[in-house]
Amino acid sequence: MTSPSPTTSSNPTNLSYPTIGILGGGQLGRMTALAAIRMGMHVKTLSPSPSGPVAPLGEAHVGDWNDEDVVRAFMQGCDVVTVESEWAPAEVAEAISQGHVPVWPSSATLKTIRHKGVQKNTLKAKGIPMGDYTCCKTLDEAQDALTGYGGHAIAKRYEGSYDGYGNASIRSSADLSEAWSSLAADDGMLMEAFVPFIRELAVLVARSPNGETVVYPVVDTEQKDHRCHAVSVPAAISVETEIAAREIALTSATTVQSVGILGVELFELADGSVMLNELAPRPHNTGHYTIEACHTSQFENHARAILGLPLGDPGLRVPAAVMINILGERAGPVRRDGLVESLSNPNASLHIYGKLEARPKRKMGHITVTADDVPSARAQAESAAASIKL
Repeated sequence: MTSPSPTTSSNPTNLSYPTIGILGGGQLGRMTALAAIRMGMHVKTLSPSPSGPVAPLGEAHVGDWNDEDVVRAFMQGCDVVTVESEWAPAEVAEAISQGHVPVWPSSATLKTIRHKGVQKNTLKAKGIPMGDYTCCKTLDEAQDALTGYGGHAIAKRYEGSYDGYGNASIRSSADLSEAWSSLAADDGMLMEAFVPFIRELAVLVARSPNGETVVYPVVDTEQKDHRCHAVSVPAAISVETEIAAREIALTSATTVQSVGILGVELFELADGSVMLNELAPRPHNTGHYTIEACHTSQFENHARAILGLPLGDPGLRVPAAVMINILGERAGPVRRDGLVESLSNPNASLHIYGKLEARPKRKMGHITVTADDVPSARAQAESAAASIKL
């Protein structure tokens, strides 16, 4: 195990505040670390390759996170270990810890959510409303599902699909054949009937090991190319829809026994009813607005939850907020054009993640604007985000 910088600090063994170990070194690990550090906590991260976002924070380690010796050394001095994404090997940390150092979310939670077929089946068994889906073992089964869904479906890789990767819109047999060749694993792939939603919603639940929970406001999310583009809060929904969304989120968190932040993605239908889309057992892109807009950010509540500390108020402290993702526009080293223009709006809060390489459509940062209403926040956020060229 090596440290990416000779200036990386070491962890004193007599710290009175806890040490959080994070498996992962991207923007979610970065923002969780920043929230924890502000509260006086020490942070260690372990990434399988050098990672710009966490390099300046705490102890940033690089090593094979599937190697037990590497993980064992990393966990020395940790009071708790968490993961930046559902793909991080929590099971390796659990096997080493044998209960001496909590690992949240647990590998059981992650295994339920990682495989989208298992996730759907588990939540459906609890009566959570969702669209029609089929776990297809063969291309013929996928074709039957497409026909049964009226020729319009979404194909998803069972594992490893996120942020627009591993998904495909299917409208023909040719689309399906192409998707099958790129997305199907040994056990096939997931086929979902297209849900005629009027908007996509999301809810965050922070949950502690003892079951204490707080629920964040329901947000309106806008997707482009299967990637989150904008998040607006409060969502333009009825009280009944808000209640239904919160109930689905709470039931989902209890069902998968989440600890930390759980992102719950939803569809709202024309009649105001709500269906589950999918879950993410970690801080979530739809919750970045909470840093500026809520009394307690999702990242702070994630740190509080995994340590079993009292959870903070998730409510809004501003009338409205909009977050816009900043994506890479080209491949190559990061340029930082447009900083002055973007920050010329005093209401704009700019977050650049510190990634060393840009790629088209890669998440490189975000901008949040708070305002008196959503339309005003949206206009300002779009303008500020358009100035940044990475």
